[in-house]
Amino acid sequence: MDEIEEEYRQVRFSPPPGAAELLLVRHGESAPANPAEPFPLVDGHGDPPLAPEGHWQAEALARRLSREAIDAVYVTSLRRTLETAAPLAERLDLDPIVEPDLREVHLGAWEGGLYRKKAAAHDPIFLQAMAEQRWDLIPGAESNAALRARTVPALARIAERHPDGRAVVFTHGGVIGCLLAEATGSRPFAFLGADNASVSHLVIMGERWLVRRFNDTGHLDGGLLSVAPSPPT
Repeated sequence: MDEIEEEYRQVRFSPPPGAAELLLVRHGESAPANPAEPFPLVDGHGDPPLAPEGHWQAEALARRLSREAIDAVYVTSLRRTLETAAPLAERLDLDPIVEPDLREVHLGAWEGGLYRKKAAAHDPIFLQAMAEQRWDLIPGAESNAALRARTVPALARIAERHPDGRAVVFTHGGVIGCLLAEATGSRPFAFLGADNASVSHLVIMGERWLVRRFNDTGHLDGGLLSVAPSPPT
């Protein structure tokens, strides 16, 4: 009788025992910047509310993630993250936990909405900062090293609280870029530019950080390359 050879199938990824799954969500679209009326500041950071489009994005995100097993919801000290998290937290009956060290990169003299104007105008300092991938070329802005020094330990603390669990962390584009660069060893701005209300996925076990997805917006547009639609009116 011929011996039957064992077969080996490809298998789906599963987190290692003791790992934490963290879903990093960039806040929804915030209110437009108006140079005549700068955003209010919280601890020196611009603190705009969500725009109507941002509230729609938050609801779409909540519909998607409320089907998942989620143990905790984290937000930063800036209101746009709390407003984005609110629909999901309500569906899951969870109180958001504030992690202030995951607030957005401090933009120095360009806080209050001025950064958007400088970016739109292709200001030479903005272009140099993007080319050299350094926040601190903006006058008074936080350095890459300072951003990393507060955000990486903050995310590690969250991971330590949720072994074999899953948490959603509502944060900011610059922070997501920093954390994914840390996980992959990439250039500092390689992951800069996550879309509003997008989901990025990290699996963390101690010093081992695995990126499972970046900038997932399937709940917003339903297409791989299509432009996200406007909210219904």
